[in-house]
Amino acid sequence: MSDPCFLTIAEASRRIRARTLSPVTLAEAFLGRIAALDGDLHSYIRVLGDEALAEARRAEAEIAAGGYRGPLHGIPLGIKDIYNTAGIPTTGHSALFRDHVPAEDATAVRRLRGAGAVILGKTATWEFAIGGPSFDLPWPPARNPWDTTLDPAGSSSGSGAAVAAGLCMGAMGTDTGGSIRSPSAWNGIAGLKPTYGLVSRRGVLPLSFTLDHAGPMAWTAEDCALMMDALAAHDPLDPGSAAPGPIDFAGALGGDLSGLRIGVVRHFFEADAPADAVVTDAVEAAVALYGRMGATVREVSLAPLETYYDLFTLIMGAESFSIHERWLKETPELYGATARQRIAAGAFVRGSDLVNALRLRARLVAQAAEVMETVDVLLMPTRHTPPEPLGAFDTITGHRFYTRPFNVLGLPALSVCSGFTGNGLPLSMQIVGRPFEDALVLKVGDAFEKATGYREIRPPLIPREAALPVA
Repeated sequence: MSDPCFLTIAEASRRIRARTLSPVTLAEAFLGRIAALDGDLHSYIRVLGDEALAEARRAEAEIAAGGYRGPLHGIPLGIKDIYNTAGIPTTGHSALFRDHVPAEDATAVRRLRGAGAVILGKTATWEFAIGGPSFDLPWPPARNPWDTTLDPAGSSSGSGAAVAAGLCMGAMGTDTGGSIRSPSAWNGIAGLKPTYGLVSRRGVLPLSFTLDHAGPMAWTAEDCALMMDALAAHDPLDPGSAAPGPIDFAGALGGDLSGLRIGVVRHFFEADAPADAVVTDAVEAAVALYGRMGATVREVSLAPLETYYDLFTLIMGAESFSIHERWLKETPELYGATARQRIAAGAFVRGSDLVNALRLRARLVAQAAEVMETVDVLLMPTRHTPPEPLGAFDTITGHRFYTRPFNVLGLPALSVCSGFTGNGLPLSMQIVGRPFEDALVLKVGDAFEKATGYREIRPPLIPREAALPVA
C-alpha cells in the first residue's frame, strides 16, 4: 500500500531500520489522517501532536546515529485513556478524573517508550472500562470505522477503532471481560488478552483486581507479538505480575502447524449462546483451513457459559465497587449513568457469595487445565454477531458472548478477523491457549491471517475536508 498509515508494524519497522521510511514522515502522516477522520470516529480523547513529533524526531536521530532499539522504534501507537501518562491527563473517559494528571507513566507505557515507540495520543474508552458507549460524558463515544452508525464495542473502543481506521499502527487496551477482544472483533483487527500477570497493570486505572488484563491491539497477530516482546516483563510493584521467564513472541511465529491439536468449544456458540450463522460459518471455514494446514481438530467441553457469567458478575461487581465506593458516595453526579449503575450493583454482593465464587473459580481453573492436556489451543467465535448499532448492546444483561470465561481462567486469548459478512462487516474468532503459551496462540493466529487475504481489506473511509487540530 502506498499510504504509510496502512503499513503493519512489521512492515514499517523494516523500512525504518533500513532508513527508507522516516519516523517523522510517518508521524506526520498519522497526525494528518487523525485530523481528517477522527472528527467522525472520536477514537481519540487527546491527540499529542507536538509530543509525538518530538518523539519521532528523537527516534530518527537515534536511528541515524546507529542507536536502533528494535521493531517498535519510531512506530506510532495509541494508549487507552486508563493508562497513566506522566504529565498528560488520564481521565478514564470520566468527568471524575477530568483533571487527573499522573506524575509517572504506567509500566506498560514506560516499556513502550523504552522501545522507542511514538505515542500519538490517548484513545477513547468506556467510562472506567465499564460504562458502555455513553453520551452523558465529557467526550463522545468512539464509532466503528466500518460504519459509523455501528458500535466499535468496548471498553477499548477508541483503540480498536483507531487501529482499524489507520489512525495508529497499534494501541494498548485492557480486558476485564473481553475489552481487548470485543473491540478487536467488531473493528476487524487482532487483539491479545495475555495470560493473567504477563503484562504489568501498574499505573492502569483498575476495575477488577483479579480479572483485569493489559495487552496489545494491532492490525495483525504478528504486530501484537512485536508489541508483546516489549511489554511482557515481571513487575515487582504489580501484585498480580508473573515471572515466567523470557518469551520470544515474534520469534515463535512461522513454521507449519503439523500436529497442532485444536479443541472447538462448540457448546458455547451452538447451545449455551447460539451465534449468528454467518459467525459460525466463518469459524467452520477456519477449522477446515487449519485441518488443511496439518492441525487435528476435536470437540471439547468446558463448564456452561452461564456458569462463567455468574461467576464473573459476582467477582467483578464486588471488586469494582471496592475501588469506586468512596467516589460513588461522595460525588455520584460525576459518573455517567451507566457506569454509576453498573458499579453500584457491586454493593449488593454478599461476602459469602464472593467466597463461594472464588472457590468455584479454582475448580473451573482445574477443569480447564484437564481439558487443555488433550489439546493445544481452543477455538470459538469472539462475538456472537457482527457489529451492532451504537448503543444497542447491553454488555451486562444482554447476550452472552465468549470472552469472559478466559478472564475468569486467566488464559491467553487472541481475537483475529475470521472473514466478512456479505455487506463487508468484520467477523471474528478467538484462539485460547494454556497459561504463558501466548506465543503459541499468536503463532496460530498469525498462520491463519497469512493463509487468508483478510488483512488486505480496510474500512472504506473517506477523509473529511474539515480538519481537527492535532495538538
